[in-house]
Amino acid sequence: MAETAGAGPNAGRRNGPGGGGPGGPGGGRGRGGNDRGGRGRDNNRGGEPGGEELVEKLVHINRVSKTVKGGKRFGFAALVVVGDAKGRVGFGHGKAREVPEAISKATAAAKKAMIRVPLRDGRTLHHDGYGHFGAGKVYVRSAAQGTGIIAGGPMRAVFESLGVHDVVTKSVGTNNPYNMIRATFAALGEQTSPKAVAQRRGKKIADLMARRGDAGARTAEADAEAVA
Repeated sequence: MAETAGAGPNAGRRNGPGGGGPGGPGGGRGRGGNDRGGRGRDNNRGGEPGGEELVEKLVHINRVSKTVKGGKRFGFAALVVVGDAKGRVGFGHGKAREVPEAISKATAAAKKAMIRVPLRDGRTLHHDGYGHFGAGKVYVRSAAQGTGIIAGGPMRAVFESLGVHDVVTKSVGTNNPYNMIRATFAALGEQTSPKAVAQRRGKKIADLMARRGDAGARTAEADAEAVA
């Protein structure tokens, strides 16, 4: 009776997780289960580098086709904007036969191409800007607190992911989301902070802020130093 209980399938499963005897069928299965669990935990840690939370927004998805020898092969193209809502943002696009895979490719590309944009008080841009790409032309302006995001379509997704709360924008020339996104990033790439300008010109931040007519030199310098 003891041999029958030890050779049964239930006994093998009980011995497996508990570290059954070496060489036994139950112990072998137990070690295999633990290995699979360990690999799963490693994959989860690698999927979130740095532990930062990103805002992902799907801007546009389009059905595309490729002509091959036997006819046409259909797929999907996705445009995604990713940001941390703290001054970093990026965009990417990907193509695949299925929508989820296309979005996954676009998200991975956006995370690799993220840029940092200096923000004033963490809510708006430091100065007005202009960007263009192809037929797309974009104007961006800093705004007072409480203005909100005055933007539409793809541009709104960019500023929401970037962490801007007050901005006024205008798009002229095209409504193509790809051109609008690239034009917006061209305008954001020209943004500079008072700290960067002061370092480039060899001046003090207080002097630049005083010329701009801000409240006080010390307050302005403290605000400029806090800009990432």
